[in-house]
Amino acid sequence: MSKERQHLMTHCGYNAGHPWYYLLGGAIPTPKQIQAEARLEGYRGYAKDDIEKIDQMKEPQRSEQLRQMKSKFMKDLRRDLSWHRRLVRELRRYQCEHPLTERPTVCAEIHTSMGLNHSHLFNDFGHLIYLDELLSKQGDLFG
Repeated sequence: MSKERQHLMTHCGYNAGHPWYYLLGGAIPTPKQIQAEARLEGYRGYAKDDIEKIDQMKEPQRSEQLRQMKSKFMKDLRRDLSWHRRLVRELRRYQCEHPLTERPTVCAEIHTSMGLNHSHLFNDFGHLIYLDELLSKQGDLFG
């Protein structure tokens, strides 16, 4: 993808995948917002090339392998959503205990974790959206 990614969620020049977005008080994106961002950008996830290779297989292997990948990424999504809920609680607690009163020079671990979690969810949604698109199409039964 040659065009630069255009982020929906930005704050003070940082996107929601960057730790400073959270350090500087950016709104915590919901999973639905992250999913919408992946869909709007047409993002296919880091495993796009692997998914495309599977899509070239003959049926029924194609559909079976795509469903297996979807199952794997659904498990990843459930894990990352659980992580997201824990991090949101931790970030809110951190923000109450450490109000931003001066220009920061370093972010805390929670800010880094939130940025990383956003990236995980963005990839999970990108993969699942792409897999759903491919599974909705009939593969070549005769190669």
